[in-house]
Amino acid sequence: MLSILIVNWNTCEYLRRCLRSIAEHPPSVPLQVVVVDNASKDGSAEMVRSEFPWVELEASDKNLGYAAGNNIAFVMARGEWQLTLNADTEFFDDSLQAAVDFMEGRKGAGVLAGKLLDPNQQTVQPSMRRFPTPGAILPEMFGLAKIFPKKFGDYRQLDFDYSREGEAEQPMGSFLLFRKSALNDIGLMDERFPIFFNDVDILFRLKGAGWSIWYSPEVQLIHHGGRSTKQIPKTMIWESHRSLIRYYWKWYQTWWSTPLLVLFSGIVWLGALVRARGWNAGYRP
Repeated sequence: MLSILIVNWNTCEYLRRCLRSIAEHPPSVPLQVVVVDNASKDGSAEMVRSEFPWVELEASDKNLGYAAGNNIAFVMARGEWQLTLNADTEFFDDSLQAAVDFMEGRKGAGVLAGKLLDPNQQTVQPSMRRFPTPGAILPEMFGLAKIFPKKFGDYRQLDFDYSREGEAEQPMGSFLLFRKSALNDIGLMDERFPIFFNDVDILFRLKGAGWSIWYSPEVQLIHHGGRSTKQIPKTMIWESHRSLIRYYWKWYQTWWSTPLLVLFSGIVWLGALVRARGWNAGYRP
């Protein structure tokens, strides 16, 4: 069984198109679709109830965040294959079955990412990253990656070939097909990363547990991009920076690195202040 898990916040029309595309291009394996609605104000939950009664809906009375919403969906999921899918995506071919077939053929694969396309179905969206190690992220923070992309642009994997399948490090979380046994090994999303870096963290843990991370161009879908986070840009800028700080304190803290992490945190906070043009509290449930 394939379980598709969608966390939604105020993207009613995009969610409608996403669910309709799943219904029009279902996999041949049994299918379960779970929608966790984070207290949307745009009628999303009511739309799912009335138009897609076959969807299992969990309507929260508050915004739990992306990680907590997905964890609710993971608990509800019954499939061996569990797909975390953004609400602002659409399918137009048999990519859901292609994704399951791909994973069934690679026993050591813990997760699969697909090719994200603009609505024109032609333009490929850059969606691959390296893990945000200090060597990868510091040139990004200081602008060196933009000035000298060939030398310092490794974090964004500008040379990634989206026409070929292969192992990857950190695909964007818009479409991530997990093997249930891999999730059983490492646990669910860390809710200390409510909006951002929860996908980075879970992929990093998968890699550390010996599971491989794959990309396949045969799995493709339209991605409209950031339809929830763009509604509150200043809040999301601050939340992304705070989540980067949390990620570093989680994975890089030692007795000798603490002073460096304090300095790093200050630099990231300053970057958020500049990019957001002011202070913001970030995500609050």
